[in-house]
Order: sequence, then C-alpha cells, then structure tokens
Amino acid sequence: MKKTILLKYGEMALKGLNKHHFEALLLRSLKAALAPFGGFDFYTAQSTAVISLKDDDADLDAVKSAVSKVFGIINFSFAYELPKDIRAIEEALHDAIGEDLLRAKTFKVNAKRSDKKFPLKSPEICSHFGEFILNNYPHLSADMHNPDVTVTVEIRDNSAFLRCTEFEGACGMPTGSNGRGLLLISGGIDSPVAGYMMAKRGMWVDGIHFFSYPYTSELAKEKVITLCKKIAGYEQKLNLNIVPFTKIQEAIRDNCPEELSTIILRRSMMRIASRMALEYNCGCLISGESLGQVASQTLGAMICTEAEAKVPIFKPLIGLDKNEIVSIARKIDTFETSILPYEDCCTVFTPRHPKTNPKLEEIIEAERAVDFETLEDEAYRNIEFMKILPEVYD
Repeated sequence: MKKTILLKYGEMALKGLNKHHFEALLLRSLKAALAPFGGFDFYTAQSTAVISLKDDDADLDAVKSAVSKVFGIINFSFAYELPKDIRAIEEALHDAIGEDLLRAKTFKVNAKRSDKKFPLKSPEICSHFGEFILNNYPHLSADMHNPDVTVTVEIRDNSAFLRCTEFEGACGMPTGSNGRGLLLISGGIDSPVAGYMMAKRGMWVDGIHFFSYPYTSELAKEKVITLCKKIAGYEQKLNLNIVPFTKIQEAIRDNCPEELSTIILRRSMMRIASRMALEYNCGCLISGESLGQVASQTLGAMICTEAEAKVPIFKPLIGLDKNEIVSIARKIDTFETSILPYEDCCTVFTPRHPKTNPKLEEIIEAERAVDFETLEDEAYRNIEFMKILPEVYD
C-alpha cells in the first residue's frame, strides 16, 4: 500500500495534442512547490497527476498547503495506491481510513472504473464496498446526499486507488503556460490581487516596484517583499525589481502642475516598466487598476497614462469593486499585509485636487519642464534586483 496524492486537472484536461506540454509545466510546478518537504515521485496518467510519498514522516499539512497553491489542479486527495484486487482494497479500508470511519456516523461509496477489464462495474464496486463497510462498522449508516465520509475507489489502468477527503485546488492554468508579465506592484491591496489573477491564468509574473526613499521607508519596501512572497507561493519564485524613484518624484513636484502630477508620475513609471518588460521578454505589464476607483483610474487618466506603454497592459481588476478585490486579497492572504501603515511612492506628494479628465496634449506640454530621459536612465541603471521565494523557504 503506497501513500500518494491524486491531483485532478482543471481546464487543462480539455487540451488536445499539446496536453503533454501543460502536464510537463504542472509537474515542474509541483516539484518546485514540494522540494522543501522531502522526497516524492511524480507522474501523470489519464488527466490526473500522481505524487508518491517516499517519506512516511512527511509533514502532510505543509504538503497540503503547498499543493493547494499549484495552478492547474481543480481538486486533490491523499490516497493509497493498491493492487487491483478486491481483498487488498478491503484490507486498505481498515488500515488507511478505518479511523475516519470510526469517527463518522454516515458514509457513501463512490467508484470510478477506467479499466473496463476489472470484474466489478462501478455500481457493483459501490455496492460491494458499501456492504463491506456496513458489516465491519455497524454504527454507520449510508447517506448518499450529505455523508460525513465519502470513500472513493478508483480502478485505473495500472493500479487501484483508495481515497477519502477531497481538497480544493487552485484551478487555473499551470505556471508558465501563458507567457510572462511584469506586475507594477505597490504596497496596496489591488496590485497583489492583480498579480495573483494573472498568475492563475498561467502567466509567470515578475514584479517592478517604485521606491522613493526617504519619503517611503524601508518598512514600506519590506511590505512589498512580503507581498511578493505571497504571490511567489503560487508560482514558486518571483523576480522583483526595485526602482529608485525619488529624484523623478521630486522633479515632478518642483516643476509640474500639481493637479497633473499623478498622471505624469504614472507615465514615467510606464516608460521605465515598458523598458524592463522589453528587455526581459515580458509580453505585457500588469496593473491593479479598477475603473473609477481613484482620480488616476478614470478613463481619461488611463488613456493618458497608457499612451507611454510600449507593451500591452493587462488589468484583471478593471471591472471589480473594492469589496470584490478585498475578498480575493483575504483569500490569498495579502490583505493584512497590504493594510499595514507603510506608504508607497504613489501616496507621496498626492495632489489636493487631481485632474480627473486630463488631456494628453496638456500632459505632454507639462512634461517638457523635466528632463525625464536623463532621470529615467539613471533610475534604470540603479534598479535593485531581488529573487523572491515563498515564505516557506525563510
């Protein structure tokens, strides 16, 4: 009896002749996610990934947490791989899940039979093992609708699998299956959620953060690093680029109209981020903007900002309201970090009355007062690079 994890594919199960490519990416993610927790064997078969545990003393709670963050899996279960023999499955019921059955009051049996040569059909498997459980655990009663324990017997081509509790997977697509994007990440609530949502669609997300010391503190930088560790938990690593932005912000403050300063600031960010995206083969920028949420996120303001982007900008939050965004932030455990009182550069020198419907012509004219090319070249040359790993590696 071999202890395993069965992982069921999400939408990648619908892929055609190139499904093996997605499976290879999924296995790569699983191997990276489980590397800190011992030895494992991995393989895929019949739209399922199978992980065999080499170490009986592995921390199953940690393994469960790591697996639950790997994109491409709709659900997973701890299971036992067995010979395709009725007697062996009966013995495993006692040894593997007997304690679960003793604690329960009701149960049901599910069966999945992909090996059509197995002597019992799926309804017969349910009937046989349901009767076996009732005979050996007489305190139990069958409940087909809301059982305390669901026992699933799978008869596959090479083995039988016995499993009980099913856990929710991260869904989405395997990391790296849909290119690479560069996330403009601040210390706020929205941008980490935007990064998570694009990572869930299979995009490998890197980060770029604009840092304005001493107006923003080292604690603000640590806050962003912590948020990146949360995202890295879903894609196993994240490259973070920290741009020294103080001189550019001071130049905007000293030389540009206050009511236009936020848009001018964001246009400079777009130029620097676009340059990085092109240099490091990121196919897009990722922004946490939600339409109309603040003055810089009106349609007119975004048109002026995006005019400087040299690659597409993906905005997965554009149609969400704040409550919806906060709900996702809580789910992925970034909310409590995001609300820590350490400000980022977007809150420095905030105009008292920002213009909500600026015209591109007036923005371009106002920018003539600053030598952005020189300042942005200097900032780009001094970018700090950090390779961020999940919190488990700390």
